[in-house]
Parts: sequence; C-alpha cells; structure tokens
Amino acid sequence: MTMEIIRDPLWNNIRVDPLAMELIDTAVFQRLRYVRQLGLAFLVYPGATHSRFEHALGTYHLARRALGLFEERGDLAHVDPRDCRILRTAALLHDIGHYPFSHALEEIGAMDHEEVARPLIAEGAVAGTLRRELAADAPERILELIQGKSASPLQGLISGSIDLDKLDYLRRDAFMCGVSYGEIDVDRLINSLALVRDPSSGALRVGLAEKGLSALESLLFAKYQMYRNVYWHHAVRSGTAMYKRLVDDAIDAGSLDAEALARFTDEGLLDELTQRSPTPLLTALRERKLYKRSFECPASDLTAESGEWIADDRALTVQAENALAKQLGLAPGELLLDYPTKTQMLGLDMPVCRRNGEVAQLTSEGWHGTINLPKLSEELYRSARWLRVYTRDRTQLDRDAVLALASLPAADVRARLAAGKPLL
Repeated sequence: MTMEIIRDPLWNNIRVDPLAMELIDTAVFQRLRYVRQLGLAFLVYPGATHSRFEHALGTYHLARRALGLFEERGDLAHVDPRDCRILRTAALLHDIGHYPFSHALEEIGAMDHEEVARPLIAEGAVAGTLRRELAADAPERILELIQGKSASPLQGLISGSIDLDKLDYLRRDAFMCGVSYGEIDVDRLINSLALVRDPSSGALRVGLAEKGLSALESLLFAKYQMYRNVYWHHAVRSGTAMYKRLVDDAIDAGSLDAEALARFTDEGLLDELTQRSPTPLLTALRERKLYKRSFECPASDLTAESGEWIADDRALTVQAENALAKQLGLAPGELLLDYPTKTQMLGLDMPVCRRNGEVAQLTSEGWHGTINLPKLSEELYRSARWLRVYTRDRTQLDRDAVLALASLPAADVRARLAAGKPLL
C-alpha cells in the first residue's frame, strides 16, 4: 500500500492511506480547510486560525497510532480487522458536519454538528467511497461511532472520556494560540490505553492502565486552563455572542436559511450576511469592535440553576436582551447576555486495569488513593464558566439586580416579559 505523507506542525509526518486520501479530496472534506477550529478566538489569539481540516488529520493520525499499539500488544485479537479501518475513517470524518466558526451556532439551537454529518457521510461521494472500499453499511457504522452509539469495542477512541479528538485539539489549540495550557502527555495517555473487559458486562471496551491516571489528571487541568484562558476568554465570548446574535437576527428576518448554515465556510457566511443582512453589529464584529463587559460573575458564585435559561433557551434570551436594551435606552442588539452552554469538564466512565490485573470502573464516584477527579472537575468547571452581560459601550449595571434576574426561573422571566415589566 502506498502511503502519502502530509506534514503537520504538531505531529510532524502524518501517513495517509489511499482510502483516507480519497475522502480528503472530496468537496465536503475540503470545506473544513475554511472552518476555523476555534471559531472567533483568532480575534484574541492571532495564531488561532488553524482549521477543522488540520484537526481531522491529527485525530486520524492518533487513531493510527493507538491501533498500532493495540496490535503490538495483541489487544485486537478479538476485533474484526474491518472495525479498525472503520475506526480510522471515523476519526478522519468526525468533524465533517461542523458549522462556520465551529460550535457557536449550536448554542443558538442549530442542529448538533454530529447530526449535520449524517447526509454528508451517508450520501454522495463520501458514502460511495465508504461502501465501495469498506462495507455496504460502513457509513452507518461510522455515524454510530461519531455519535457515541456504536457497539464496537473501539468506540471509546472516537467518543469517550479520553477520546483521540481531545488529545489532538488540546495540544493543537494550545500550540497554535502560543500558550502552554494544553500541554498534556499524549504519549503516556495513548500508551496507557488498552482494550479490557468491562467489569459489569464483560464486553471489550477501551480502558486505561492504572499507570495512566496521572496523565489523565493532567488532561483535566489542561482542559480547564484552555477553557478558562482561551475557549471562554471574555473577549472570545464577546465575539461569539455578537456572532450568534447577528446569525439569529438574519434567520428571523428571513435573510438566511438555517438549514443551509452547514454548507458555508467562515468567510462565506460573513460575506453572505454582508450582502443579505448588513447591520452595525456585523460591521463591529468584522472590524473587531467587540462589546464590553458591563457585568460578569463566575458560576461558582451563583446558585446551581442561576442563569441556565440564558444557556438553554435561546428565544427567551433574545427577548430578554431586547427588553433590557430598551430599559437601558439601547437599540436592539446592543446588549447581549452570555452564559456558555453547560458542558462536562471531564466526563468519566471507563474501565481501569489495576496493576494487579483487576479491572475496575472509574466513574463519577472517583478513585480511592488519587485526586477526586469528578469532584475537582465540577469545581474547575464552575470557576471557568462566567455569566456576562456585554454592551456596545460599557454601561453601568446594578450587580444585585442582574443576579436577581439570572436567578429567576425561565417561566418567571417569560411572565415578566409578557406583562411588560422591567427585568432589572
């Protein structure tokens, strides 16, 4: 088999087999060259212009490495060789459905990028190649892996507690941003992965050797630092809030078709908005005139459910933004609420092979004798996640009044809006 070599700044040489090369040359995969991995983070970190294309290649590379190690150790003796080819292909295609500027549009209620991937993988040129080279049901099996629904023993490499996606993006994002926060011991983690028998079901699953637990702890800290300093940086979130609002407004005005979003590249979408729905908000985003913080508070200072309606109910959030803007003498779109969508800092559910050969399950209950990863994960998450109010120009807001609004249940906020009562 003739392998192509692609040079990569992170992993150096990436060896690409003919099947992967054919998939890379399809139009739907080439679009990923023009979808930034970190959305609007380049407005803060100028080097963060790397794309989903590079990340997909990196994840594919790590899949080849992991499977090579499994094979050396004899872990694949009870795995169908076709599962390995399907796994490598799933690693390559796992982000093919990403929207322009990555995850931001999922926060306004757009379909999850893993669902967007369905027609891109199950139809057209990609599906034809997969069915011809792998199996008649290959597209469906790859989609199951990407969505975390596969019965394959290799599922954990694509979607799991320490899947290969995380190992590439944390290292790559830190490298391209020029920060040291994402430095994780990828070699140690990959060498600690193994196929083991699940202690409850007896099924083969991707697990971790006990010697890799310290590297798993470093993964948690790296992810926290990247969220706190890069992904949820206040200026990155300002640009993200502006972008979400201008896309929302364009869809509501009929200037943009929500179902067509996944076909755009980053600049393609901005150009489309410039032609169809030019607004001061769009101009401000393109010229990096980011909105200012008029209020901010970490989730660790809030009660458990405070602000969740801002993260979960996009329509209500936009109504509240407009009502607050009017109350403060601002125009619609000049005040934005932001509370990042709730996500786990590190979801743990994987078998661990103890040094004595016993296999035990690492879950949210933690692990005796080590850092309580689940508890620590929740605490780090709450300190990285901030509730913020952004305004075009910095505006004085009553802190207690904003906290009181955030603490209201969604139904109460909706009732106030319906009655025309002030929110602050």
